[in-house]
Amino acid sequence: MPRGELFPPIDPFASGRLKVSDLHTIYWEQCGNPNGVPVVFLHGGPGAGASPTHRRFFDPHHYRIVILDQRGAGRSTPLGEVRENDVGALVGDLETLRETLGIRRWMVFGGSWGSTLALAYAQAHPDRVLALVLRGIFLMRRQEIDWFLYDMRQIFPEAWGQFVSHIPEAERGDLLGAYWTRLTSPDPTVRMSAARVWSVYEGACSTLLPSPELISASGEDNHALGLARIEAHFFRNNLLSPESRLLDDVHKIRHIPAVIVQGRYDVVCPIRTADELHRAWPEADYIVVPDAGHSAMEPGIRSALVQATERFKSLG
Repeated sequence: MPRGELFPPIDPFASGRLKVSDLHTIYWEQCGNPNGVPVVFLHGGPGAGASPTHRRFFDPHHYRIVILDQRGAGRSTPLGEVRENDVGALVGDLETLRETLGIRRWMVFGGSWGSTLALAYAQAHPDRVLALVLRGIFLMRRQEIDWFLYDMRQIFPEAWGQFVSHIPEAERGDLLGAYWTRLTSPDPTVRMSAARVWSVYEGACSTLLPSPELISASGEDNHALGLARIEAHFFRNNLLSPESRLLDDVHKIRHIPAVIVQGRYDVVCPIRTADELHRAWPEADYIVVPDAGHSAMEPGIRSALVQATERFKSLG
């Protein structure tokens, strides 16, 4: 296999559904080596869900690859559910899944929102984390949320124009509130229309060069509904207290081997945030990919992530 390329497609050797509350049931699967070094993949969004491609960042001969769809996302049910859905609940779900699968410690791999959840989990349970691979850093601070809602137009004015045009001019002073009203409308047509516009906006801004394939996938109904509803919910209700908490608590995990991968031209999660994390955590390897945007599928980011998982084989 060429250095940095994804591993070949594989199928799970086990999968299931785990009831984590009276309301939520999460989907999980395992791939690769049942006796290998455990690694858990945390998808982005929040609400984006995982895909078969995500299995391919890891050597299936070495790793026991655990993938889940977080609450309300992908194959978990109910789709798009925002009740009982917050950072603490998702961290708890990871511990429940780890214990259910009989895993003592695992490597944690997360990008975008997945990096947020990975940091929150590692800081809550540092003794359970072998290593961290983080990509496209997002720390869920108000300035990052406002950038997404209003300021990505500085780079992608056409995509932002489509995003804002879905909302009447009188409501554009509070885009998050306006979208939330539509994403929670009792009319499924209103909900789906708003979700599709929100999700396509994010997809259009996620690559350095235009990707019609990503934009098309972003508009798929289940993906769009889970992503838009849960992102809007988290943006409204899940600001950390203090909002700098993930930076403030880096001292709890500085002993854990880590790689931070960041696209230089990531517009969805701008490099300033990754730089702040690196400055707080100088022990972590910090890789800036000079010709990449946000998506994990950008060639340079994909290569850096695979190289990180290859490097951490030494932990096993």
